[in-house]
Amino acid sequence: MNIIDDIKLQYKIGGIANRVIYWNVAIFLISLVFFYQFSLGVFTFPNWICLSSNPNDVLYFPYTLLSYAFLHDGFWHLFFNMMVLNFSSRLFLTFFTQKQFLGLYLLSSIFAGLAFVIGYYLLHLNSTLVGASAAVMAILVATATYQPLMVVRLLLIGNVKLWHLTAVILLLDTMQFLSGNTGGHISHLAGAFFGVIYIKLLQNGTDLSNIVSTVIDFFVNLFQPSKKTPFKRVHVNPKKPFAKAASKIVVKDKSQQQIDEILDKISQSGYDSLTAEEKEFLFKAGK
Repeated sequence: MNIIDDIKLQYKIGGIANRVIYWNVAIFLISLVFFYQFSLGVFTFPNWICLSSNPNDVLYFPYTLLSYAFLHDGFWHLFFNMMVLNFSSRLFLTFFTQKQFLGLYLLSSIFAGLAFVIGYYLLHLNSTLVGASAAVMAILVATATYQPLMVVRLLLIGNVKLWHLTAVILLLDTMQFLSGNTGGHISHLAGAFFGVIYIKLLQNGTDLSNIVSTVIDFFVNLFQPSKKTPFKRVHVNPKKPFAKAASKIVVKDKSQQQIDEILDKISQSGYDSLTAEEKEFLFKAGK
């Protein structure tokens, strides 16, 4: 198996956390082509893709409240975010579902983006924001809120309680609030706050990730091809006028029938409800 096949396999079976990491890496590579100024050594993201602190830009490009969370302004920015995302996602998925992970990642990004825009507007500052840090912070803090005494093992440090690790990270973020990258720290703390709110609401029976799954299901159903309807074909033999007319029902082949059953299941329960065999079958059929 070559490296391309290995990447495809990991993407297919690795779960939503792995896919989010792959999306971030892929978008970073695309950004290098279109937005990196090699002569200056910096990224220059336009306001129609990064998040601007100007409310008018946000109103004109509302999707930037989400797109910014998949952009990074350097390799190390991407590397550290994805390292922490990989770590925190494994902890989060110990207790929660793939759907809840994706819902928290997307909703916390939007919430933190709004906090950044509002905060900079009130401070009379102007800047732009990129990075998955706020969503990563939300996932880590959400897990710590739900299971604060969980023990994690850190390289060179040893075993520590999750809430201790999270508290140190939040303290460092707070201490750097006015020392630089104010917008980044606003979004980090907003993401952390959203992680707490998400878990508290979930414990009270309100799962905010249902908002995301409802929107995704809507678009899946919107672009889902219409089902073929079986029809009846009647064949009459003119040589035997008194013979009983033969009828034949033309139905879908077995593969098409299985595809339709899987699509029905997706429309009713979402993609995450599929078994590994169903996902494998759908992946092969899509080719």
